[in-house]
Amino acid sequence: MTIAATPRLVLRNWTEAPTDLARLYDMYSRPEVARFLGTSANLPLTDPAQVLDRLAWWRERHADHGDRYGTWAIEVRDSGLAVGTALLKPLPGRDESQLTDDIEVGWHLHPDSWGHGYATEAARALVDRELATGTPVVHAVTHPENTASMAVARRLGMTHIGRRTDWYGGEELETFVLRRPA
Repeated sequence: MTIAATPRLVLRNWTEAPTDLARLYDMYSRPEVARFLGTSANLPLTDPAQVLDRLAWWRERHADHGDRYGTWAIEVRDSGLAVGTALLKPLPGRDESQLTDDIEVGWHLHPDSWGHGYATEAARALVDRELATGTPVVHAVTHPENTASMAVARRLGMTHIGRRTDWYGGEELETFVLRRPA
């Protein structure tokens, strides 16, 4: 199912197709991808079978949200290659079991797809869609050393508001916000 589209990209559900499963494993088994995704993410993956568990976890986490929130594949229209993951969802609180009212946009890209503007383009489509629903502010949170993701947040026009520990089990994260225009 297509969630959003841009001139170059389609944001769609990850599937259990062999190509999606292989790409997910290839991406999330890489230390350079997993290093900034937090201690609670259970990454990097070490067995291809873990991809099915990850897909089931994403589906369960977003089951009550319809297609408004989720974790989706970023696919390049011309090639059909899934280059990464885009997400839009309520941020989990300090205990990680309760969701907050704060909405997060995020992205994880395969290293072979870094530097092409895909994260910014995919995130912009999700942020624009979410702000159009009336949500007053969208957040992006990054590991303090993840300068590439901080650059994406800035390209989205997000404002850096400093380090916060409100979400993801109290992990200290650089926080960016984009407010709906008045």
